[in-house]
Amino acid sequence: MTNKNPSIVLIPGLWETSLAWENWVEYYSGRGFDVIAKSWPGMEGKSIAELRTNTESYANLGITEIVDHYAALIERLQQPPIIMGHSFGGAITEILLDRGLGVAGVAIAPAPLKGIYALPFSSLKSSFPVLKNPANNHKAVMLTHDEYHYAFTNTQSLEDSRAAYDRYAVPGPGHVLFQAALANFAPHAAAHVDYNNPNRAPLLLVGGSLDHTVPAKVVKKTAKLQDRSGAITYYKEFTGRNHFTLGAPGWEEVADFAINWAVNPVEMD
Repeated sequence: MTNKNPSIVLIPGLWETSLAWENWVEYYSGRGFDVIAKSWPGMEGKSIAELRTNTESYANLGITEIVDHYAALIERLQQPPIIMGHSFGGAITEILLDRGLGVAGVAIAPAPLKGIYALPFSSLKSSFPVLKNPANNHKAVMLTHDEYHYAFTNTQSLEDSRAAYDRYAVPGPGHVLFQAALANFAPHAAAHVDYNNPNRAPLLLVGGSLDHTVPAKVVKKTAKLQDRSGAITYYKEFTGRNHFTLGAPGWEEVADFAINWAVNPVEMD
């Protein structure tokens, strides 16, 4: 029997791999979707331990390389998929939709692209472990557990945070963070979309009220910029959720809303 559901492509963010989506892969597969979760180029097929030990294959990754990696994957599919991304994966999702890919997109706590100017202190603190040293522009940087707890799991116990850190956290290529941080000063920034593109697929942007890394008000600003296009745009905020929304308790509520909206997109009020 042919599966009439579109495929779902899941894109992880900085400091994580496709393993971060493991609950969602099982959940959506159980609902009859063909789910594709791949790590960033240079990271796929390697264990968390391997990626922590040797970062050479991905330390210098840039945004365009990552976007091209997923674009090539998507273009090999027989039909346009639903594209979902978390954090920097959310920003990648926005860029892929701007390229004309996907039947719908879901950006969960997406890293800000060009056009977002003022970031709150918590965002700056979360990115400081990378941006504090210009040499990190060409290195992969590992967060300490304290830094991870602040940036990802701030609403959870230290025990649960440590378990998530041990299972999922990997060094993140600093170049992508520098590209995003400097996007507003770069004429041809890689971290850029056309907010007036009326032809992009419907886009859902998801914020969490207690997210330190990409606070809900930043996601809401992105939604307002994306809404200028006239294409279907929707903003949804979940109360009490941190940046580890893929695995923190209650992730099922976010997963349900995301897929239900993606198969039947509606406009913001």
